[in-house]
Amino acid sequence: MDWGSCGRVLTVDNEVAGFAIYAPPTYVEGAHPLVGGGISSDAVMLLTARILPAFQGAGLGRVLIQSVAKDLMGRRRIRGLEAFGDASGRENNCVVPASFLTAVGFKTVQAHPRYPRLRLDLRGVLSWRDDVEVAVERWLGAIKPAAIRPGTIHPDDAATPGISI
Repeated sequence: MDWGSCGRVLTVDNEVAGFAIYAPPTYVEGAHPLVGGGISSDAVMLLTARILPAFQGAGLGRVLIQSVAKDLMGRRRIRGLEAFGDASGRENNCVVPASFLTAVGFKTVQAHPRYPRLRLDLRGVLSWRDDVEVAVERWLGAIKPAAIRPGTIHPDDAATPGISI
């Protein structure tokens, strides 16, 4: 309650497709003694993030992380989003796979054989923001009708599939 929202839920057609939970390390019990040191003083900690299996492979992971970054850019003194990734590639625990983090723009700031610390510089997010918006447009275009036949309902007049965060 002191800090504000600490998560995002991504929905597609009112169905949960993914989620992310994040907070300043001062609000995360046990964050400081983690492997190889703690989160930087100018960063927020990404605790977990997941795109559900039915929605994987459509670029929604990047959309989810961009939503988190957009929220953080509106907060004072936050310049980065950091996470401990799981280098083993396992996806059955709450630690985000390091491969996912690097795929959405995180860079390794402290190497570790199992749990590297990765960072997404929020200033760098602006450079790929347009790319994500184009990807979402393409994804939405793929699930909408290609053309409107005469006598059918115009898409603006009917409920159309969509993404919300």
